[in-house]
Amino acid sequence: MELSQKQDIAGVAVLETTDSSPPVEQSNAGLINASGHVQELQRNFSLLSLCAVAITTGNTWVAIGGGIVIAIYNGGPPGVIYEFITVSVFYWLVAMSIAELASSMPSSSGVYHWASITAGKYGRPCGYFAGWWNFLAWVFGAASISSILANQTVSMYALFHPEFVAKSWHVFISYVICTWLCCFVVLFGNKALPAVGNLGGFLIIAGVLVVIVVCAVMPKVNGVGYASDDFVWRNWENLTGYNQNGFVFVAGMLNGAFAVGSPDCVTHLAEEIPNPSRNIPKAMFAQYSIGFVTALFYLIAILYSIQDLDEIFELTSTFPLAYIYRQATGSNPGAVGLLVVTFLPTFITCIGCYITAGRTFWTLSRDHATPFSHVFAKVHPTFHNPFNATVLCGIICTVMGCIYVGSSIAFNAFVGSYIILSTLSFLCAILPHLLSRRRNVTPGWFWMNGAFGYIVNTITCLYIIVFIVIFCIPYASPFTLDVMNWSSLITGGLTLFVACWWFWRQSEYVGPKAVALDEKVLAKDAA
Repeated sequence: MELSQKQDIAGVAVLETTDSSPPVEQSNAGLINASGHVQELQRNFSLLSLCAVAITTGNTWVAIGGGIVIAIYNGGPPGVIYEFITVSVFYWLVAMSIAELASSMPSSSGVYHWASITAGKYGRPCGYFAGWWNFLAWVFGAASISSILANQTVSMYALFHPEFVAKSWHVFISYVICTWLCCFVVLFGNKALPAVGNLGGFLIIAGVLVVIVVCAVMPKVNGVGYASDDFVWRNWENLTGYNQNGFVFVAGMLNGAFAVGSPDCVTHLAEEIPNPSRNIPKAMFAQYSIGFVTALFYLIAILYSIQDLDEIFELTSTFPLAYIYRQATGSNPGAVGLLVVTFLPTFITCIGCYITAGRTFWTLSRDHATPFSHVFAKVHPTFHNPFNATVLCGIICTVMGCIYVGSSIAFNAFVGSYIILSTLSFLCAILPHLLSRRRNVTPGWFWMNGAFGYIVNTITCLYIIVFIVIFCIPYASPFTLDVMNWSSLITGGLTLFVACWWFWRQSEYVGPKAVALDEKVLAKDAA
């Protein structure tokens, strides 16, 4: 009996007999996906649910709203809007650069896989560090969303109890509950994740519409009116202490980058969807187009509803957005209502972050790039997901919550390095792709032809290199411990740890290989 390979609609190799013998059983053990590994995960997601997960995990309007007061320091309300628009343009280019790599090599390894291939003979170390940076970014991102959820719940209570003074341990308790609720959904509800993603997509769009309508209507109903056009669009206000407004503007783009800086989230589901080469770029387009439009109109609506910015700065709160909502609605119950509308999609966003973080660590482990890789590379036989890797992410986030109790500054230093770590991982894949003249990759369904691809990749790399430096500069002047930017220290320290593991156990590390969809080597001899 002879065997040949044939692509199924999922973009994997299928064993097929070439004579009249009975067909070989096409179980997961007989499938090799585009990552070069045996297909282990079930393809539960459709294009619709994938787009919903992309929109929900991106969750742009909630992320930008959660840090709105900090963002106002860099230019006031006009700075928030214009900095968000500018950074979004750059991230569209980043997303396009990632989309063509994801289309060419649809692997749950994501950046880790692409960097290993585009860097050619240097692919082994390049992919290794890209994978670790990307994983660390995602686990810090999950921790930051858990923190937003925790602060939202504490703020809801505080609105009805004026005498209540929030302590770090109050936030920690809510943080741990939110973290493990989200983890349990990922661990035990694998088959329900597409439906959860669909629900999140609905809540994201419906929620932002509710907030926009309420903020647009209630100030007039209450008779307090709206903020002036000058306040929203023209009155530049530099509260950072730096003298150069140009620098303040580009430094303020960090706030927008945190909201839009997750273009690779759905690429880590490449082995759980049909036709990943085609569907991943489509989902990324949905994420960035819907995310930008909803966040922009959301910003405009809440900025026009601010009545007294000084009061918001002066109020002691773990989540200042709650008091913007109170000024918009004119009541504590109204503010809590908007917080609930914000909380629900954020909860599902947190679920999406743990999906991504767990699968990222799992892909590293199956190539022996992590400690105890034989433990974390397993897919649970009952729940059909990288169970152990996801549990580890929950444990890491819990430990980070303990750091929050000791020092919120230290916690914010870790989660603040999310953008640095994630963009470094993107650079490890895109820059070698550019330097190799885009020759190490076989074009997929989405591909930027000719000079256009070179232009997009070049601008993307320049943006990442320049802004990695800018985003490491202290947030305000004069420099004090409260305003220091520890991102470079955190990134450098973690990179040193990863490097030590590389030099100690690199002989066991097996990096991703370039495997064409029609040239895969089957993992089992099915003859």
